[in-house]
Amino acid sequence: MAEHAQFEELARQLSAVGAVKRDLVRMLPSDCPGGSAAVLTLLGRHGDMRMSKLAELLAVDLSVTSRHVAHVEARGWIERHPDPADKRSRILRLTPEGLKELDELSQRTSQRLAERLGDWTDDEVAQLIHLMTRLRSAFGDCRSAQARPPAPVIEETTRTPAST
Repeated sequence: MAEHAQFEELARQLSAVGAVKRDLVRMLPSDCPGGSAAVLTLLGRHGDMRMSKLAELLAVDLSVTSRHVAHVEARGWIERHPDPADKRSRILRLTPEGLKELDELSQRTSQRLAERLGDWTDDEVAQLIHLMTRLRSAFGDCRSAQARPPAPVIEETTRTPAST
C-alpha cells in the first residue's frame, strides 16, 4: 500500500485536475455552457431518461437540472416526450440536432486533448485512461441519492462535454 505522503500528493494532483477541466471548458461554444454540455453528454451516454434520473447523474438539485434542460430544449437539442409508464413524467431524448451538437463537442474535446497531450506516447495515454478508469471504479458510483456529494466542479454539473 502507498505511503501517507503519496496519498497527500495524489490529493494535490487530483485538485489540480480542475485546471485541466477549466481548459476544456474554455473551448465550449458560447451557446453551449458546461451544464448544457453535461446534459447532452449524459443523454448520449445513457439514452433517454426522466429528469429525476438526469438530476441524479448530474448530482445536482432538480431545479438546477431543469434550467440546464430548458437551455438545451430551447436550442432544439432535446425533446420531452410523455413517459408511457407515468403520464405525469416526461422522458428526455436527444434530437438529431442534439446528436450533431454532441458530436461537435466530442470532436472539440478530442482535439484539445490531442493538442495538449501531443508529446505523449500512445502507451502513456492508454496508461492514463487505464489508471483513471481504475480510480473511478475504486470510488464506485458516488452519485446515489442517499449520499449525494457536493456538485462536482465541472465534470458532471457545469462545464464539460465529455469526461465520464
